[in-house]
Amino acid sequence: MLVVMQAQATEDQVRAVCQKIESLGYRAHSMPGAQRTAIGITGNKGEVEAGTLEEMPGVQEVIRVSKPYKLVSRDTKPDNTVIKFPNSLVTIGGKDLAIVAGPCGIESRDQAFATAERVARTGAQFFRGGAYKPRTSPYSFQGLGEEGLKIMAEIRDRFGLLIITEAVDYESLDLVDQYADVIQIGARNMQNFSLLKRAGRARKPVLLKRGIAATLEEFLMAAEYIMSEGNYNIVLCERGVRTFADHTRNTLDLSIVPAVQRLSHLPIIVDPSHGTGKRNKVTPLSRAAIAVGADGLIVEVHHDPDRALSDGMQSLYPDQFDALMEQVRQIAAVLGRSIPASAHTHAGATVS
Repeated sequence: MLVVMQAQATEDQVRAVCQKIESLGYRAHSMPGAQRTAIGITGNKGEVEAGTLEEMPGVQEVIRVSKPYKLVSRDTKPDNTVIKFPNSLVTIGGKDLAIVAGPCGIESRDQAFATAERVARTGAQFFRGGAYKPRTSPYSFQGLGEEGLKIMAEIRDRFGLLIITEAVDYESLDLVDQYADVIQIGARNMQNFSLLKRAGRARKPVLLKRGIAATLEEFLMAAEYIMSEGNYNIVLCERGVRTFADHTRNTLDLSIVPAVQRLSHLPIIVDPSHGTGKRNKVTPLSRAAIAVGADGLIVEVHHDPDRALSDGMQSLYPDQFDALMEQVRQIAAVLGRSIPASAHTHAGATVS
């Protein structure tokens, strides 16, 4: 169910409706928009009796939401969600494109700083790097753990880049929540529902990657798990799905970008590095992602990819990233979008 407030409804009226919903044993999720505030109702097993809510001051109407995902739906919030970071002009969603760049894994301080310096100079606003690496083989490099998080915190202070890094379990999520600006939930954990709920109780925005075989509805339902716990700061990420194709690591499904934007208010970015697994395909698919309307890119860049401990074959050289950024700026301009300067401060975010 969805309670739509009148355009002139006061904060006290919105608060009163939320309190009434909670007194009935449900959860209320207030979603302010440009023209109105909508209040989503979750926790109900069947249809909520609308009569008492419809009569409350400030309420315009109470409508039934037929989709299984309610809070991520445009039925609840028709305006695009734009995630903002305090004391920074950087956003995810809206007119500006978010550019996330960095190595697959944090291997050392020297390696991370060398890459961060280059991507910051070229115009990335976010630095990505894995402190915890879920690998197919237990013998592969698994990341530096908290030491890697500390290195990324230094990078934020030095270069003004906001930090995005993956949490793989409860313990790592607690640490990522302390150090990073955005918590990444990887493709392997897209349907780790207990981890999604924990991310929903975190203080930081969440970057949710699509699972390797997830449908559009399953992808949105995973986001719903996070939002149902009260965290509305979610960025979706297309990173390729498993198909019969063998000429790429995965098949990058760019058609999901307009499909998500039709159904949901959440921003969506694209990962052409994991989506293709091949360096020579990253740039053309990045161009295509911006052209199709993605809200940004997350690209793997390494100062010496031939010696990378993970995913070197899909990591761009810094010079290639420079060229990519120049091309992306030109495509963005055609679409009336732009790439802003890097972030200058850190943690926390709000949604508008």
